[in-house]
Amino acid sequence: MSLRLPTGSITVLLGPSVQRRRTMNRLDDASGRCADGHDAVVRRLGARATESAADRLASVEAVRRGPTAMVLADRLTDGLDAHDRSTVLFALRAVAADGVAVLVDDIDPVAALAVADGALRVDERGEVRMEELAYLAS
Repeated sequence: MSLRLPTGSITVLLGPSVQRRRTMNRLDDASGRCADGHDAVVRRLGARATESAADRLASVEAVRRGPTAMVLADRLTDGLDAHDRSTVLFALRAVAADGVAVLVDDIDPVAALAVADGALRVDERGEVRMEELAYLAS
């Protein structure tokens, strides 16, 4: 699957949960490319529901220390309460601020939209399209 994401921003997957999961699973961490065609480091962040928010925040901080072009936040907040979910999602803003493209699939896509710069909608057939977020500014 080929997917081009804007650097320095957070993009959230929207649509049916099953299709979002399938989309994330189809993305190959090893085949990331920069706009000019050379290899790019893609990091996938995920967590077990039993992992603490502090552990998840540490994994977000760890991607900032290495050469990373894209982060796939794959259900990173599963099992967290609303406050911790917001804290972990907000930490991804610092990753994006470093010029990294961040794609988020969250169990609560509405919470993820609070930190999003853009969105991709996955339909029932698995087709992906850009979703306009301008309405959020009104």
